[in-house]
This record gives sequence, C-alpha cells and structure tokens, in this order.
Amino acid sequence: MNIPENLLYTEDHEWVRVEGDYAFVGVTDYAQKELGDIVFVEVETLDEELKKGDSFGTIEAVKTVSDMFMPVSGIVIEFNENLESDPESINKDPYGEGWIVKIKLADKSEIDELLDKDAYSQNIDS
Repeated sequence: MNIPENLLYTEDHEWVRVEGDYAFVGVTDYAQKELGDIVFVEVETLDEELKKGDSFGTIEAVKTVSDMFMPVSGIVIEFNENLESDPESINKDPYGEGWIVKIKLADKSEIDELLDKDAYSQNIDS
C-alpha cells in the first residue's frame, strides 16, 4: 500500500498536502481500495468555511456512498473538476490527479494534530 512520507493523514483516511496557507485534500490509497471503483464525487461546499470534522462532500463507489471529512478547518476554495468526468482518477492516482479539494487553512495549528506516515500505518494495521 502506498503511503507517501510527505503527506499528513486522518484516522478517517483523508490525506493532506500543506502548501503555505493552503492544503490539498484527498482520500488515501487504503480508502480507495476499500471503496472499490469510484463512480462519482460530490462537493457542494465550495466557498464555505467548515470546521475540522465537518463533511465536505461524498464519494460514491459501486458498493457504497461515504462522507468525506475536513481534516482541518478552512474554506473550500477549489474542487478538482477533473473528477466530474474522471472520478476513477482517485483509484488510479489518489495522491496526484485524484486530489479532491483545495482549502484555505483557518488554523494552521490543527496541522499538528494530523498523523504522519508511521502513525497512519499503525492506524490502518490495528
């Protein structure tokens, strides 16, 4: 399973890539494998300020629909529109082309509460 060293993670299987005052968010390789073939992604929270733990959208796979949760507080400023025509890019490249939203961070200190690669690995092994 692919767990990049340069990202941070949540126990709910979202990943975060921080770039200054912004962060890209997606679902982990583990999550996309558990979900199966992803057929639709819905994000109706564009331009909304959300708190850590709030649902920012849903991801639909052949077998299920799951909520996606904000790993940190912030404003959803961009949705990866490529997912509208190619949602399976999450299956193919969850950490690259399969990113889901870009957010403007509201409280950078929340980043310290996220899991690093080792902690996330232990989380999915337990």
